[in-house]
Amino acid sequence: MIDRAHAALAKATRWHPWEFVFWAAVAAGWFLLPERRLLVNEIAIAGLFAMSLDLVLGYGGIVSLGHAAFFGFGAYLTGVLAKYGFTNPILDLISAAIASAALGWLSSFLVLRGSDLSRIMVTLSVSLVLFEIANRATWLTGGADGMQGLMFDPLFGSYEFDLFGSVGSAYSIIVLFLLFLAARRYIGSPFGWSVRAAAANPLRTAAIGIPVNARLIATYSFAASIAGVAGSLLAETTQFVSLDVLAFHRSADVMLMLVVGGAGWLYGGLIGALGFKLLQDWLSGITPQYWQFWVGAFLVGLVLVGRERIASWPRRLLRR
Repeated sequence: MIDRAHAALAKATRWHPWEFVFWAAVAAGWFLLPERRLLVNEIAIAGLFAMSLDLVLGYGGIVSLGHAAFFGFGAYLTGVLAKYGFTNPILDLISAAIASAALGWLSSFLVLRGSDLSRIMVTLSVSLVLFEIANRATWLTGGADGMQGLMFDPLFGSYEFDLFGSVGSAYSIIVLFLLFLAARRYIGSPFGWSVRAAAANPLRTAAIGIPVNARLIATYSFAASIAGVAGSLLAETTQFVSLDVLAFHRSADVMLMLVVGGAGWLYGGLIGALGFKLLQDWLSGITPQYWQFWVGAFLVGLVLVGRERIASWPRRLLRR
């Protein structure tokens, strides 16, 4: 029985051929689109952020409308460290990951106390509280003006962040891939399967001796850490931090990315971020004033038709 369980876990975590194609296409995009590397950097950061929300929502079953709290916290922490002379990007990234995980751990006790509705309100409240702190603490965060002109050391002493996003986009893609591997390992482990069980049926999971809250707290903290890394990447690659990183639309946008890509599989956040950012870039170039209307219309159509039905159309055409 144990051997059969190990074989089933190994099969579930095995890499599929299309996954190699996906990551090869990501790497090829950096080489083939040198003039769009700033957009590539945005997509990589948004994908990392969406993947962190997928861990909370898709696997942990925790609905969050304030996930930008950890994203913005990581960005501001990196900005403050750079402001006071701690300009090593790798160390700042690690600091943001640890501090965001600690914030996620502290807030998780409030989030897990109630039902889905109260969880939504608590996550949103944490984000709003951090937004107001960043807005009021002008001596530290710059307030409404933000933190501009942040300077960071070259990566590994050799690669300086440039205005064209060449180094920044490659840096973001590498960090995204490494954290994707970590998240994939986390979800595919027996611990990760117990998290899925806790989200699907907490009463039955608790009845067989699995500590449900401990599993969800660990997942929430891990996701917060990844979101903090995404915010830190944004601060380092753009050298700017503003209140926008804690705004409500940041949490709403990442939720929409999961709607587009689908929650409950790690590639959903990545594909959703890719589709959302490309659609946003394309529509804003066509109608700079009304692009949000068309993005909203697309999302309404996606919900009405159904993502599964749209995904089945290519298969039907191939059969015919």
